[in-house]
Order: sequence, then C-alpha cells, then structure tokens
Amino acid sequence: MGLKIPSPVSIAISFFLLLGVLFAGFQWLDQPFSAGKRYFFWNPFGGSHSSDSLAARLAGEHGLLFCANTTAAAEVRQFPPGPSCPDYFRWIHEDLRPWNRSGITREMVESGKKLADFRLVIVGGKAYVETYRRSFQTRDLFTIWGILQLLSWYPGHIPDLDLMFNCGDVPMVPAAGFWPWTWIRKWRVPAPVFHYCADDASQDIVFPDWSFWGWAEVNIKPWKLLVKELRAGNEKTKWKERARTAYWKGNPYVSRTRRDLLKCNLSESHDWNARLYIQNWEEEIQRGFKQSNLADQCTHRYKIYVEGVAWSVSRKYILACDSPTLSMKDRYYDFFSRSLLPGQHFWPISADNKCPSIKFAVDWGNSHPQKAQEIGKAGSSFILNDMRMENVYDYMFHALTEYAKLLRYKPTIPSAAKPVCLESMASSESGRVKEFMIESMVEGPRNAGPCALPPPDSAAVESLTRRKKESVKQVQRWEREGRDRWNKRR
Repeated sequence: MGLKIPSPVSIAISFFLLLGVLFAGFQWLDQPFSAGKRYFFWNPFGGSHSSDSLAARLAGEHGLLFCANTTAAAEVRQFPPGPSCPDYFRWIHEDLRPWNRSGITREMVESGKKLADFRLVIVGGKAYVETYRRSFQTRDLFTIWGILQLLSWYPGHIPDLDLMFNCGDVPMVPAAGFWPWTWIRKWRVPAPVFHYCADDASQDIVFPDWSFWGWAEVNIKPWKLLVKELRAGNEKTKWKERARTAYWKGNPYVSRTRRDLLKCNLSESHDWNARLYIQNWEEEIQRGFKQSNLADQCTHRYKIYVEGVAWSVSRKYILACDSPTLSMKDRYYDFFSRSLLPGQHFWPISADNKCPSIKFAVDWGNSHPQKAQEIGKAGSSFILNDMRMENVYDYMFHALTEYAKLLRYKPTIPSAAKPVCLESMASSESGRVKEFMIESMVEGPRNAGPCALPPPDSAAVESLTRRKKESVKQVQRWEREGRDRWNKRR
C-alpha cells in the first residue's frame, strides 16, 4: 500500500490549525506568568487581604455623594522650569520605550485588565477607579491615596489619562526577549501596566509603592514623617559607636535567599560578622510594635538588604541609616534603585557565597572606616535627599505626564468606574489607616513647579550599566585577593 501524500488544502488547514493552537497556548501561558505568584507573601494577620476591599469602599454611597459635591475647578498656576531632576528620573524614558513607536491605544490598555488590580482614569483633574480584584492589605488604597495627593500638589497639571495598575509582588508583563515564542511576541505590543517593580524579564512601568504614604498593617509611617525620624536616629548613634557587625531583621519565609541568609548568623562554629533576626509580626502586633521602629534600627555599622518575593520596600529604610548597605545581587528594581552605584551607594554581596562575602565586607569596612562611612553617607544622602517626598511626587508627575503623551485616544470615564477624592477616602476610614492618610496629606498646592525631566539618553544609561558591572567586578577581585591572603596564612 503506497504512502498517501496530503493535498495542499490539507496542509494549509493543518498549518492554520497549528497556528491557532500556538496562539491559544500563548494566551494560556500568559495567565500563570501574570497571576501565579501575585501574593506569595507570608501573612501574619490571619487573612490574605484587608478587611474591606477597595471595591467595597468605593461602593459606599457616602463616598460617591461626597465626591459629587466637589466640582469646583482648581486654579491652574504656571511656574518657571524647576531645577534638574535627580538622575534616577531618566529611567522614566526607558520604562516607556516599548510604546514609543506604536503609542498606546485603548485596546492595549484594556488588554492589561487581566493583569491589574484596578484601573485609574483621570479626566479634567478628577480621578475615577474601576476595581478588578482585591489587593494585598491596603496597597491599592494607599496607592490611589498617593495619586490623589499628586492631584492636589499640582492641581490642573495632571493630564487626562487611562491606566492599569498591578499591586502584587511580582512583575506582570513579560518582555519580548523572554517569551518562548519570540517571533509571535513581536507581533504584539505589551500591555502597559503600572507596578511597583520590574526586572530584565518584564516590561512593567515602575511607579512609587504604597508605603510612601504609610503601611498601616505593620505601623510603618508615611515617608515624610519617617525621614525625620531616620535622620534623628542617625544622630542618636554615630557610626563609630555602632556595633561592628552587619544587621538584618525581616521575614525569612518569603524567599529561599532570605532563608539561606539565616545560615550566616552567629553560631558556635562560625562568626560571619552578621547579626540576623526574624521579624515576628504576630508578636509585634501584641506588643504594640515596640520592637520594629525603623528609626531605632540604625545601631550597627552595616545593614543587609535582601529581596523577598520580589523587590522589598525595606530598601529605602535600610539605605537611610548612614551605614553601608550590604546588598545581595538584585533581580528586581524599583523606580529609584537603578541609579544606585555599587561601591558608592552600597556594597555588593555575592548571592552564591553570601556568608564569606558578608564577613569580608565587614572586615574591609572596619579596616577602612573612612571609606565605609563615605559609602554609608552616600547611600543615606541619596535616600533622604534625592528621595524626599517632593521628588517622589515629581517622579509620579513626570511618569504620568510622559505616559499620557503616548495615548492615542481621549480617555473617558468607564461605566463601572467610581469617583475618588481626598474627602471621601479619608472620611470613610478609621484607626491607623485614617491616621496615616491625614499625616501624609499634602499641604495645599505646591508653590513651585516640578523639577526638569532630563531628556532620553541611551548612552548615559549604557554608561551607568557598565560602571555598575565594573564596580561589582572590582569588589569581587578584592574578595578573591582577601581569601587568597587568608588561605596562605592558614
């Protein structure tokens, strides 16, 4: 019996069927990437979410009526150009680069719905929110609260816009080069989704996280108040008077890297110059947060930063202590960390050989106290000065303004969106949530304009990336030389 050769029609049909399966598989694979590790976060509070979802808060009749009555148009004041923005602002251009050619259409925005916790629309200086899912704790609430502060800080200057926001831990939007079928991915422009962090395998648009306006569940105060307390904490215990070891306190159960870090703790057989403590939030709640005051944790000459599920909001608190930050190699970045330089703002630690790496860093710093203090001061100056709240608002302003320039349609208010305003949000809360909202409110419109955003400069970005790699290699060479000298003395 001869082999039957398929007809051209059969081949064509089979080809298109296969192509359909590939596209279906592509859409299916999109789900676990975006949602599989959304809230992989140990929760000490008994539930995975806040008691009231944002949707429930927005559905309140009182809030809607309150916002409906605030219709007076704000005076739009004009200001001369401000001073140049800090260097990390240039990353705004890099985050928006995927949409430079195509622009952003309504279809692109709405394709990010499955990745988002909420949709934010600003029309005529007023904010409207459509919710899709409950976020962890009050992340969505304080993120929106921060955006409302921006609208009050620069009234009439925020353009109409329409965006999706993800409040989870991990980035949602895969970069083209990291997709299994790159040739298919190139046919699609990524969904523009805002988020708190990203990595080389993602294209999320990075934005300041909720904790700048307070993290009520763990009693971390709004940033503008905490900055003052951290400055006072630095003055309370000078660097030379601090313990000559490295300090870390946190939740080790959210990542393998953190659990491995605990092996570097003081033991009968080893002293790796590290003093590591587990933060038990259940006990802290019962004690009234007496052992978790961040301003009281600037008591060691060195602080350790290590990522959790993804990036950690603790980075800014650790860097602010005037102590050199010993930072494990990061996978994730937030909106400011890409401009931190190894050897200048922090000391890089090997993730694969972390215990000896920590010991070498502490020994090196104690042997070179002037240089160690310079690194600690540079890191805290970056955080306490370049990251003061005025600059955080300016970053938000420029990120949203540049994003709005890419929109290829006029934003309109979705039928399911609810109006949000300062009065309605603050009046409907109680306890620490309301306290932090009141403490983080801006004091009326700003009397100056935003800083001047630097233009796109790919060469500067590439130069910075090279400098960071060279600095890490230099530290690695010092470590190898130190180990070789120690081995020869044995």
